[in-house]
Amino acid sequence: MSTQPLPLDGITVVSVEQAVAAPFATRQLADLGARVIKVERPDGGDFARGYDTAARGLASHFVWCNRGKESVAVDLKEPRGRELVGRLVADADVFVQNLAHGAAARLGLDAATLCAAHPRLVAVDVSGYGPDGPYAHRRAYDMLVQCETGLVSVTGTPGQPVKSGIPAADIAAGMYAYSGVLAALVRRGRTGLGGPVEVSLFDALAEWMGHPLHHGAHGGTAPARTGLAHAVIAPYDAYPTADGGLVLLSVQNDREWRRLAERVLERPELAGDPAFATNAARVAGRAATDAAVGAALAALPAEEAVRRLDAAGIACARLNTVADLVRHPQLAARDRWRPVDSPVGPLPSLLPPVGFPGAPEAPMGRVPALGEHTDAVLAGLGVPAAEVAELRAAGVVA
Repeated sequence: MSTQPLPLDGITVVSVEQAVAAPFATRQLADLGARVIKVERPDGGDFARGYDTAARGLASHFVWCNRGKESVAVDLKEPRGRELVGRLVADADVFVQNLAHGAAARLGLDAATLCAAHPRLVAVDVSGYGPDGPYAHRRAYDMLVQCETGLVSVTGTPGQPVKSGIPAADIAAGMYAYSGVLAALVRRGRTGLGGPVEVSLFDALAEWMGHPLHHGAHGGTAPARTGLAHAVIAPYDAYPTADGGLVLLSVQNDREWRRLAERVLERPELAGDPAFATNAARVAGRAATDAAVGAALAALPAEEAVRRLDAAGIACARLNTVADLVRHPQLAARDRWRPVDSPVGPLPSLLPPVGFPGAPEAPMGRVPALGEHTDAVLAGLGVPAAEVAELRAAGVVA
């Protein structure tokens, strides 16, 4: 039985957002119980709505990042549109924007301007490279930031650098914007003051590059691209099995190597062999290490290989596809799927990773159609229906 409210019940968020970084941040706030009002352009809205039609006609990115929000379509180029958004912000606890460099300031929607006018407001500027510096003006799409931060240089095989298969820069910035909002709200609870929050995709992903950054910045060299292998640990890779599968395993210390050699490889002599007994030796002789592991797993079906590795206490996994994740037994056993309403009907979505025992489950509200809540939100501001109709006729709202 629920005994506590969700953490952000009673908090109102207004967001002028697009693509992934800011929408991902504000979706986390909605999942925690905040009311999130998403301000979109009348002529198509958030351009992520048009990325694809994979979710039964809706864009998969948009479905992922925008459940539980109210969509208000307002033309911010129109003075009356800006005035309406200003009224929304005046009643809000949090404002988030990730417009192109300089655009928010031209509209009077940058964090510094809004916080000066509304001292209790927490206002977040999400940018590509930060507000200043030689890169501030550059477009900062996810792949470009992955390249600029060096993530691509350490991802892939020795012969082929690759970008991450997910929008790592967008997700990193979104999560820091989300945690920044939470921290600022805690501070406001102590001081009564909100204040600006600043996050960039570049800074966020540069922080996530911490291991290779420190590995290379203090006299060493950057880790090499090693595919699924690990640059400084062996064995740590994917190995083919007798039935055509791939099993990944990771040996983190020499005790685990001894268990692997004795109980899985069934070659106890390798446990104390100086060529294999330490991680340094196994990395130096990676080809021989991988050959020994690979020969043993190649003789086993994948399920048997995983069973033996589990029994020996060796970290392992199957190389799953996205389809395998959809039907993953761990998600099913823990009842992680929920239907989320949308303009095309219910869509299965995963519960958010953070739960609050004793509080209600995350609301996981509807994915909104463009401008679906315009009339209701403006009515809540006290705008008469006749005025809303006039604003719609003039193209200020939709």
